[in-house]
Amino acid sequence: MPVIRLPLLYAGDKGERVLYTLFDSGINLSCINPLYIDTIGTRLGLGRPRRTASAKTGHIIEITEVIRLDFYLHDILLSDEFLVVPGLSEEALIGAATLRKWRLTPDYEQDTVQADAEAAKLQRV
Repeated sequence: MPVIRLPLLYAGDKGERVLYTLFDSGINLSCINPLYIDTIGTRLGLGRPRRTASAKTGHIIEITEVIRLDFYLHDILLSDEFLVVPGLSEEALIGAATLRKWRLTPDYEQDTVQADAEAAKLQRV
């Protein structure tokens, strides 16, 4: 499966940081590596932990926190909730739910992600 990895600016209640972000329509929810978030925003506890299988066979990851962040794609302000995933191999992942929510379309030929024109008009900074 082709992948797109782009540097995106993330902003939260504590600051900003550029993270290399993988756009992955094969995962549902967006995720972020906990190593990169303490200077960006405040972690929030989940009511119930989520357990999910990792790429490593038989390995289960317990997710206990989320973080709500703004992020910028081509100067378009977007936002979402990211699961804080211990041991995540990427700095951040944008999943299918976020792609649908903001009507983002991966363009594998151009190695970029296109934003819906109407959504972009409403959110451009």
